[in-house]
Amino acid sequence: MCLASTSPARLMLLRHAGIEPLIRAPRVDEEAVIGAVEAHEGRTLAPDEHVLLLARRKAADVAASLAAEDPEFDGLIIGGDSMFELGGDVFGKPHTPEVAAARWRAMRGRTGILHSGHSVFRLRPGAPPSEAHAVAAASVSFVADMTDAEIDAYVASGEPLEVAGAFTVDSLGGAFIERVEGDPSTVVGMSLSTVRRLVAELGIAWPDLWNDPTR
Repeated sequence: MCLASTSPARLMLLRHAGIEPLIRAPRVDEEAVIGAVEAHEGRTLAPDEHVLLLARRKAADVAASLAAEDPEFDGLIIGGDSMFELGGDVFGKPHTPEVAAARWRAMRGRTGILHSGHSVFRLRPGAPPSEAHAVAAASVSFVADMTDAEIDAYVASGEPLEVAGAFTVDSLGGAFIERVEGDPSTVVGMSLSTVRRLVAELGIAWPDLWNDPTR
């Protein structure tokens, strides 16, 4: 299996699930892709369309490069993308402390939706690639009593700056999340149950992917 992502959270999920993947960084200009599609269609993509489009482009890019690099490659490529929706507004990575802090002040005591797009390509020598894709979503409720000092300390840790929605559920941010409804791994980076279903659609049993010798 190859993970078409450099996300530490997605890599951690696969490792915890008994899979040690190859890692390839997709060469996709996300803003350009979304901008071109929205300009062509004359509308703003809904969050589920947004994340699925990017997940498919990332997986397709890495699948093409792997096929060119190694025509005998026989395996799967997984691409993903996530974004957070709160009150009709959509948020990606905040990148700066100021933006992250403002988002947390807006999120406390509220519930939003984490949208996660998944694309799985199967490559086999001498055969055209096949693909299965889907979007998963999970609602995330934040504690209402998070203080400004706690927000500032969390932002200062650097953790929320490069993650969709400016939060994690599996690290420092977990203490400020009251409830998750849906597959919890969706909030971490990708829905493992969704990936398992897509893998099955492509004719591979999930246990056949377990390759971690320590498990």
